[in-house]
Amino acid sequence: MTIDEIVTLIQAVSDNGLTSFVYEEGDQKLVLKKKKKKNVAQAPVAPVVISQPAAPMMGAMPMPLPAAPAAAPEAAEKPAEEKKESTLDIGSDKVVTSPLVGTFYSSASPEAEAFVKEGDTVKKGQVLGIIEAMKLMNEIESEYDGVVEAVLVNNEDIVEYGQPLFRIR
Repeated sequence: MTIDEIVTLIQAVSDNGLTSFVYEEGDQKLVLKKKKKKNVAQAPVAPVVISQPAAPMMGAMPMPLPAAPAAAPEAAEKPAEEKKESTLDIGSDKVVTSPLVGTFYSSASPEAEAFVKEGDTVKKGQVLGIIEAMKLMNEIESEYDGVVEAVLVNNEDIVEYGQPLFRIR
């Protein structure tokens, strides 16, 4: 088989939309393969809400948000405001934060009593709650001895990395 014939075969494979072609003649074998283009549909992206620092500002400047459906920005702003309120003034230097992203559970099972409640005395290493991430249950242990001053998340809340979970005094 000559180079001109091979080029003609390559052109024919390409023009006809074939993804592979095998040609055998005697002890010679020619294999042509064409990579398939993947059609990837892009999912709609939710608007990103950027929270401002807690420091006082002289004048408030509105931040432009990307265009999105009318209901989505309102829904996205409310959780951000709640999160901002809960993280602004923790009021204690003994705060247990989430070590990972996942679902927080205050007890070992739905019918069981919560591991700790506000006012409970805790010891360092005592289990305060569980965070489920990728079907794995991760126990959250107290880093401090003291009294639980506040539980900052509710049962079955989605928590972020570094989010305050408990305040201990």
